[in-house]
Formats: sequence, C-alpha cells, structure tokens
Amino acid sequence: MPPLVSALIGLCLSLFLLVSPVAAARDSNSYDGNIYALYAGNGSLVPPASTLADALKGGRSSVLVFYLDDSADCKRFAPVVSELQRLWLSNIELLPLSIDPLQGRPPNGPQDPASYWKGQIPQVVVIAPDGTVVLDRDGQVPLGDINEAISKATGLPAPELRTVNPGGNFNEVNIEVEVVPG
Repeated sequence: MPPLVSALIGLCLSLFLLVSPVAAARDSNSYDGNIYALYAGNGSLVPPASTLADALKGGRSSVLVFYLDDSADCKRFAPVVSELQRLWLSNIELLPLSIDPLQGRPPNGPQDPASYWKGQIPQVVVIAPDGTVVLDRDGQVPLGDINEAISKATGLPAPELRTVNPGGNFNEVNIEVEVVPG
C-alpha cells in the first residue's frame, strides 16, 4: 500500500476515534440545532412563513417569540410555541425569531421586530392588527396568558386551552398535552 494512502487511512481512523458522541440536552445552554424541530417536534415554525411588516400591512395579529437555539429556557419553552401554532392555526402570524441577527443593531420602526425585543429570552410579544402591544413578557410565559392576549388581539374566542408539560419526554414529539377542565 502506498505510504500516502496509509497515512490518509490512519488520519481518518484517528479523527473517527477522537470524535465524541453527540447528545442533545434540553436543560443545558448547548447548541443542539433547531429547538422547535428537536424539542417541540415542529420544525415548520422556523423560519417564519411571514414577516411582522407583512402581518401589520395585512391587518393580522402577530405573536413574536424571541429565542436562541442554545438557551435552556428557550428549549423548555419551544413546546408552548408549537402549541400556539396548533391552537390558533391561520388566525395569527406566529413569528419565532432568533435574536442573533437583532443583537447590536438599532431598531428600524414599528415594523421591525428589533423594536420590541428587550434583551431577554424567551420573550413573547402579542401585537394587535393596529400595532398595539397587547402582551410583552419574558421568561416562561404561561400558555393561558398568551392565549388570552391573542384572543384580545384578534377578537376571536380563545380555543380550548391545553397545558404543555415542560418536563415531558426528552423527545418532545411525544410531549404530554393535558386538557384543562373548563
């Protein structure tokens, strides 16, 4: 075997043996990939299908969710965002937005999501069609509070609310959703 081939095989084997196993960790600030696909079983959330400017121009209510893929708090909140999509379907513009492109740049008016981000994650902002902010909270905002704000912003009755178990299975595709007695 030529020495170059032997050296390449040896190098490849060395690199293969040095690679450590990969494991996603919901409760760590490690980067695991798209948190909505991994922890909420819903990769369709990002990138958003619309923009805040389009939603405001079209007279639609918007829900901005500011997040980072490498935040344990955002990973735990991802199933709530997915549940909002299920509850409200096409009645709102759900806009999960990574804060990476927003950091360090000045906001550019009310149609720019950077105008609403306060520097904390996760942060949820519900905006009525006229541009009025109905809810602006950070942290693990309860699903009921967001649901109520969306109902107020849209003028539509709130759909039946379910609770999302944030301590559910590691693979959130199997997340436990429970019906809350009305």
